[in-house]
Parts: sequence; C-alpha cells; structure tokens
Amino acid sequence: MLTKDYKSLIVEWYLIVQLSVRHSVCPLSRDAGLKTFCGVESKAVARKPGGELQKFRKGDVMLLENCIIKLKDLVVDYDDERVIDGLDLEIRDKEFVTLLGPSGCGKTTTLRVIGGFVEPSAGEVFFDGKDIKDLPPHKRQVNTVFQRYALFTHLNVYENVAFGLRIQKLSEDEIRQRVTEMLRIVNLSGYERRSIDQLSGGQQQRVAIARALVNQPRVLLLDEPLGALDLKLRKDMQIELKRIQKETEITFIYVTHDQEEALTMSDTVVVMNQGVIQQIGSPEDIYNEPKNAFVADFIGESNILPGIMKRDFLVEFGGHEFTCVDKGFAPNEQVDVVVRPEDVKIVPQIAGQLTGVVESIIFKGVHFEISIDAMGHRWIVHSTQSEEVGAVVGMSLTPDDIHIMKKMEE
Repeated sequence: MLTKDYKSLIVEWYLIVQLSVRHSVCPLSRDAGLKTFCGVESKAVARKPGGELQKFRKGDVMLLENCIIKLKDLVVDYDDERVIDGLDLEIRDKEFVTLLGPSGCGKTTTLRVIGGFVEPSAGEVFFDGKDIKDLPPHKRQVNTVFQRYALFTHLNVYENVAFGLRIQKLSEDEIRQRVTEMLRIVNLSGYERRSIDQLSGGQQQRVAIARALVNQPRVLLLDEPLGALDLKLRKDMQIELKRIQKETEITFIYVTHDQEEALTMSDTVVVMNQGVIQQIGSPEDIYNEPKNAFVADFIGESNILPGIMKRDFLVEFGGHEFTCVDKGFAPNEQVDVVVRPEDVKIVPQIAGQLTGVVESIIFKGVHFEISIDAMGHRWIVHSTQSEEVGAVVGMSLTPDDIHIMKKMEE
C-alpha cells in the first residue's frame, strides 16, 4: 500500500508531466514562438502619468492594470478551522510578489489555491480575467516549485533539468546551453551526471529550482524553495532569483516566513496572519510604514508600547509626551507606539527624553543589541557603541522615529 507521502509525490510528478505536455509551446511576454513550460498571454495596459494604476474591464471582472491573478473574497476551511478568511488580492504581470507570514498564517494555502491544489470553500480565482476556480492544476497554466523536490530519481541531474525542454522538442544545442547556464546559476556545475540519490537535500532542492526556471514559465509559484540551502547560498540565490525574474519577465509568487528574503527579492510584499492580509506594499513601505503592530513586530524587531494620542502630532507614552508626525486619531485615543531599535539614540542621561537602566548587551557583528529597562518597559536598541550593564542612560527620539498605530485587539 502506498503511503500518503508517496501518493502526494506521485501526484506532483504527474502534474509536472501534464504541464510539460499541455503547455509545451506558449508565448512569453510579446515574443511569439518562445517556448515555455507554461504561459499565458498578458493584456498589458500603460500606466497613467505619475504611475497611477489604470483599471480596465475584461469580461465581468474589474482588474488592475496588468493584473494576471485576482483572488476575490477567498475563504478556505479545513474541517471546522478557517484558514483563509475573506482574502482579496490582485497580482500584476511580471511582478515578484511574496506572501509573508508566520507558520499557519495561510500563505501556503493561498499559493495552493492559485495552483489548483486546494479547492476554496468560497470566493473566486481569476487568471488573466478568466475564472479558473474549477480548473484542475494541469490546466491552470502555472508552474510550481514544490516544497518536496518531486524529482525523477531514474534521471540524472542534467536530464531532470532538461525534462521540460525535451517535451518541447528543442534542439540539443539549445537544451545544453539552457541547462548548463541554469546549473551554473544554482551552483551545480559539474553535477550534470550525478544521480538524484547522490545529492543532499539542499542540492536536490536546487535541481528542482533549476528545472522550473529553465523552462521560462510565465507564472511561477514557489513555496519556500530556499529553506534547505545554507545561509551563503540562500543569500546568493535570492539575488539570482530576482535577477532571473527581471530578465525573463516571469511573474513570481513566492511564499516564505523569512523577512529578509521578502525584503530582498520582492516588488510587493503581502503580510498575512491568521488567514487575513495585514498589509500589502513595497518592501520599503512594509518596513518603514507598517500598518499595525503585528506587521511592525514581524518585519524586523520593534519596540511596541501602549500610548495615548493626545491630539494630532502629539502622543504620550513612557510617562512623557512626544511630538510625532501622525494625525487623524481621536483625542485621547489608546494607540500602539512603534519605534525601531535602530532609531533609538543612546545619549547621556541628562540629555535623554527617556531614562533607563542597561540590562544586557549582545554583540551582533555589525551592532550591539542593548536591552534597556525604562519605567518597566523593555527597550531594544541597536547601537554601534557598547554600554556598561547597570549603567543609567538616556534615550532620544525624533518625531520621524515614532510610528502611531491603531490599538491591536487583544
């Protein structure tokens, strides 16, 4: 009897073969005749002056300019548990989008809905304006890098990567050129004749990435594909994946819990928690202008304190009033105050807006992480200068360092 894992693996192998056969010749961007593993025509619309996104109607679906994937009112229930709760998301063509969040937030389920591996309980799924909710995975014109490698163990590394190209009946010269280049990118040059069983888990994952990318798909779904790689190679692959995405104009939808991966590679980051999108924005916006305390805390470290918004541009926390740049809150509204550790300046006690006692110091290589107790609140400060444990220090903030957010529900 086959185990559940083996059955899943067989399904993944089957889908790879079906995608290769069904979408062996597809247009990429506007270059007719360029063969891909899977693809779809894009109906691009120019931006308005100033970069504003235009909307256009295709059938009965209102789409953002260049929108290739749209999820509307998406709900996914597993037994009695709601995993995705009314999610709305639009993804533009040629964009690198990362679904980011902690374990169990619904990011992988969202990816699998797009790929057709999970049937939503409610809501709509559109691909280039067409409803694909009822289409099986092999008809969806998307390609997936599975978390499990789903490699063909009877083929060597070269033939695994070349598999989709052979289905497309490309010339041996072109196959050799593309496979060789892709193996170089994933740091597997010289491994062409190795059998899959001779590779480590990280090497097998790199073969899976190469096999997906070598076919130049129009849309690629990636479920934490770099998780098995060592730190240096993971950082190198982040840069390479982004470069490849830009050069080939492939839409990448990438799932990770790693904030650095998301900030490094993405055009757009979608932060999720408990099946709900918390914020959508550029990496810079997500980091510098988080919409709530969850995003601020999840994207890098943050000091989060309770505060009271006295009036526009004035907030009280830590026993003091501070000028800030936020407005639009009700007078005396309870708020969350967020301050990044790198924005706190340690100064002599007499010059500080806040005063605290140094509790601990950790050397992090590029900075010291200093823990300071100020009126019962633990502050984390990143500084290039060390301090003495037990020392009384001052902390200084500028208005731009203080971010005010709606109070998180308990």
